[in-house]
Amino acid sequence: MPGKIQVARQLLGRPLTLTEKILYSHLDKPATSAYERGKAYVDFRPDRVAMQDATAQMALLQFMTCGRDKVAVPSTVHCDHLIQAKVEAGKDLQIAVDSNKEVYDFLSSVSNRYGLGFWKAGAGIIHQVVLENYAFPGGMMIGTDSHTPNAGGLGMIAIGVGGADACDVMAGLPWELKMPKLIGVHLTGKLNGWATPKDIILWVAGKLTVKGGTGAIVEYFGEGAANISCTGKGTIGNMGAEIGATTSTFGYDESMERYLRATGREAIADLANGIKEHLTGDAEVYANPSAYFDQVIELDLSTLEPYINGPFTPDLATPISKMKAAAAANGWPTNVEVGLIGSCTNSSYEDISRAANLAEQAVAKNLKAKASYTITPGSELVRYTIERDGYIDTFGKIGGTVFANACGPCIGMWAREGADKKEKNTIIHSFNRNFAARQDGNPNTYAFVGSPEIVTALAIAGDLTFNPLTDTLTNEAGEQVKLDPPSGFELPPRGFDVEDAGFQSPAEDGSGVEVVVSPDSQRLQLLEAFPAWEGTDLKGLKLLIKAKGKCTTDHISMAGPWLKFRGHLDNISNNMLIGATNFFNEKTNSVKNQLTGEYAGVPDVQRAYKAQGIGSIVVGDENYGEGSSREHAAMEPRHLGVRVVLVKSFARIHETNLKKQGMLGVTFANNEDYDKIQEDDTFDVLGLTTFAPGVPLTVVAHHKDGSKDEITVNHTYNDQQIEWFKAGSCLNVIRKEFGVA
Repeated sequence: MPGKIQVARQLLGRPLTLTEKILYSHLDKPATSAYERGKAYVDFRPDRVAMQDATAQMALLQFMTCGRDKVAVPSTVHCDHLIQAKVEAGKDLQIAVDSNKEVYDFLSSVSNRYGLGFWKAGAGIIHQVVLENYAFPGGMMIGTDSHTPNAGGLGMIAIGVGGADACDVMAGLPWELKMPKLIGVHLTGKLNGWATPKDIILWVAGKLTVKGGTGAIVEYFGEGAANISCTGKGTIGNMGAEIGATTSTFGYDESMERYLRATGREAIADLANGIKEHLTGDAEVYANPSAYFDQVIELDLSTLEPYINGPFTPDLATPISKMKAAAAANGWPTNVEVGLIGSCTNSSYEDISRAANLAEQAVAKNLKAKASYTITPGSELVRYTIERDGYIDTFGKIGGTVFANACGPCIGMWAREGADKKEKNTIIHSFNRNFAARQDGNPNTYAFVGSPEIVTALAIAGDLTFNPLTDTLTNEAGEQVKLDPPSGFELPPRGFDVEDAGFQSPAEDGSGVEVVVSPDSQRLQLLEAFPAWEGTDLKGLKLLIKAKGKCTTDHISMAGPWLKFRGHLDNISNNMLIGATNFFNEKTNSVKNQLTGEYAGVPDVQRAYKAQGIGSIVVGDENYGEGSSREHAAMEPRHLGVRVVLVKSFARIHETNLKKQGMLGVTFANNEDYDKIQEDDTFDVLGLTTFAPGVPLTVVAHHKDGSKDEITVNHTYNDQQIEWFKAGSCLNVIRKEFGVA
């Protein structure tokens, strides 16, 4: 790595940021000149791939078709998404193991066959397990989950991608990324009192919004960064996905060394110490950051107060001192019904120990939690250790319920009693996302995001407007008591411990392992290649939906109960765009079928068009496809015959996923043209026969009254991505390269 960095420094002719050091040392081929940020497409060679069980199914179904006998880089599968939180960890895990046996057996056998490490159900959440076992300073990895940047807490460039990207890397091909812009966040001072690393990213999200980091890597630096624990850095990197950032990272420091040694990776710590000057940005960069970053943000941690973000979006940031006024002004329900801590974002030993300290205070001060309270450990390593150290018993004293080591409520895998009544209510959690209906399926649940400490305090108070920094509570004896600022441990004083971490090594030789997929399965379906482009402009496309407002991948392909179909493309396609709001009637899952004039569900109308051989177009708003990396949001429209997605702007991962699946994703050159789209429109897309990088296309909207609008649309396809479009998908190109028919 030092040698590659020296070459890059000479090439750029200046000092380097940490981000540039890692990117330029992972190039597929040596560069001959500097790559222009935000414009140049660059091929990289990541060090490893990680996949969670919901996305791994489709990624590995694709990999199975490409003609390789073994993955080309270290790769792992983590069973964390398919476990529903309902009663408590033991019962919920057993139900998941029984009900998902077919999928788990498939993932286990395909991992054995192709040389992937397999983490069983209950082992933990992918990002926590990666941080504990695989992340390392200066490395590059990709993962089929948008919160892969959690590994930035250990100084990696870790990027969330779709399954087709993972398939490329596992097949031994380079991985393409547009050279990111750089945002520097200069942290000074030190957190104190109730402020936590979570509050840093909540503050940054309020500053940059859900799209402010799009196309950029965020690099944190300064004395304030060095004062944050490694797992705290992971929390910040994790939730950087909520500002649209490609990833976030930190320079190697003593907190990372401590964490590596605590998790049994002394050899990696020793290696990192040997080249530590190469595992952070050059001193000149941090002395004059505005000369090296595209944007610089300053934050004095000693002035930071806790934040609560939401509802319905993770970037609506309110300092806790202003929450009472904000709730009154907006009519937010203030009775907190449930407080939930843990998840991939905030389930470290440090997080749990500080929350447990507040629970201990509540018991000592004769307080009872007024809200329900749940704990989701991030891994079996953490769960076993906190049980050994008495924290689970402590949570039990205030009525806490421990869920399985899995994503659970964070991704909608929460069987919340009464949620089907759709009543207006408030919850607060330490997760990363709080889109409408995401956690419990109820669009009237006002979900707020805070640190585990603030979530615990508000669960004890039962009140969204309670400020533990200043307010008192009435205890069981009628006395006024105040919670002290929480304290805890960065790492377990007695070390981590675990009996069975839940890991399965792959077979030495997997060639004899049979991977079985029943043709009658409702959970798994072998893939058929998507058809190649017909070689002509697209004519006569029907409008499927004009989506209004926020349209995340949750809206395009819901999780929750639909997760069980993640390995069956046709079945899961029945959730396509059912959460998107139709501009013309303000309803979800209700669009006009132009063949009959009647309104029906989005997948039903699209299947009707497909049966008649008619293509369609989806029109969307700003930051279309933000949120989860799930490539199903691109594969379902492709499978059902949608040809074009036309929006004001795309979220990065979703735009890439569309390209990988052979879809045409384009943006309005003039955003006001969105208003010209009418409900009964039929479309032509012109210019495809001369499709070229940087050359706009024309979409002709034919209106019902016989008039038409010619709309100029832009695209970001390069030559390679145009080949994907022409071939029908990136995977079709890979198959051809490996001689697979």
